[in-house]
Amino acid sequence: MNAQGFAQPIISADSHITEPPETYVDFIDPAYLDRAPRLVDGGEKLGEVFMVDGMPRPLSLSTAAAAGKRPEEIKAMGSRFSDLHRGGWDPVARMADQDRDGVSAEVIYPSIGMVLCNHPDLDYKNACFQAYNRWLAGFCSAQPDRLLGLGQTAMRTPDEAIADLQTIKSQGLRGVMLPGQPGVEDYDSTIYDEFWEAAIALELPLSFHILTMSSGKTRGPKMAQFLSIVRGCQDVMAMLVMGGVFERHPNLSIVCAEADAGWVPHFSYRMDHAYKRHRFWLPAGQELSKLPSEYFAENIYVTFQDDWSAFKQADNMNWKHLMWANDFPHSDSTWPWSQEMLTEHTQQLTAEQKVAILSDNVAGLYGIDRSVLV
Repeated sequence: MNAQGFAQPIISADSHITEPPETYVDFIDPAYLDRAPRLVDGGEKLGEVFMVDGMPRPLSLSTAAAAGKRPEEIKAMGSRFSDLHRGGWDPVARMADQDRDGVSAEVIYPSIGMVLCNHPDLDYKNACFQAYNRWLAGFCSAQPDRLLGLGQTAMRTPDEAIADLQTIKSQGLRGVMLPGQPGVEDYDSTIYDEFWEAAIALELPLSFHILTMSSGKTRGPKMAQFLSIVRGCQDVMAMLVMGGVFERHPNLSIVCAEADAGWVPHFSYRMDHAYKRHRFWLPAGQELSKLPSEYFAENIYVTFQDDWSAFKQADNMNWKHLMWANDFPHSDSTWPWSQEMLTEHTQQLTAEQKVAILSDNVAGLYGIDRSVLV
């Protein structure tokens, strides 16, 4: 029996690694070694940062590893790698971090790799993602039941992406994070139909994570930009629904990661409203046989961490597709006080809903054997 009062282990559906200095330089195709992302000393103001060829600004790991810090301690720049959570790259330390937070396993996303999704050079992006997948496979192999890594594909072409799926599966990784923008056309095009079917056949859930696509220009101060980051994921979900992707592939599972979840009921209503009033705007042959809200409920999983409104709205959406996450070790993480937060936020849930959102849903999606978890 764990702190939440049920026997099933709690699983985070969205956690992250902190890419160590060797992630890219030690695993990248030799042709790209000179351009590989690398950690450099930016001085007292910047701290140690990743320099990425073709990107205008260095990438700091300060907020990517600020879990557990007080708000006044969180800074955008200035951290050194040795000061960051060791569990971000050391699987042994990671087990202690999981235990401290009452979490038995985590679905692992990248940190630097999220920003790399927006790199304009598809070939370079592909080389970086292949290197990351190799490093990640080694990281997860140390604790394969508790570290469930998601590979990355640059999605240069549908055919190449299918090959990437096969490689990622062979590496023992459990799913795939897609870049927000593919290399050819967009994801609602029928040219991706074989890719979707390949993911289904390989039992690899596909994810779209915040910050891996543009969310549009935001007005106001920098903090206002923080509020806009869910928009990119919402746009992709609407495109997949309205574009008929789930109509053509009813068994496809897509994860909308770290974009919160309390908005889902209203978003579903808004899609239905648009469809009922303006469905004749859809191209011929792209008609939907169900309401958009039904596709969202049946095909899309949503992760969130301290979004209390998601728990409050559970009855107004498909709570069997809601998946809690602790987002360790990022600045938005609920670590190390996840159990206290969950005790407060889940009070109105039924026992069945609580087990589903904290364990059953993610275990079912990724085929996690909970009998071997602590």
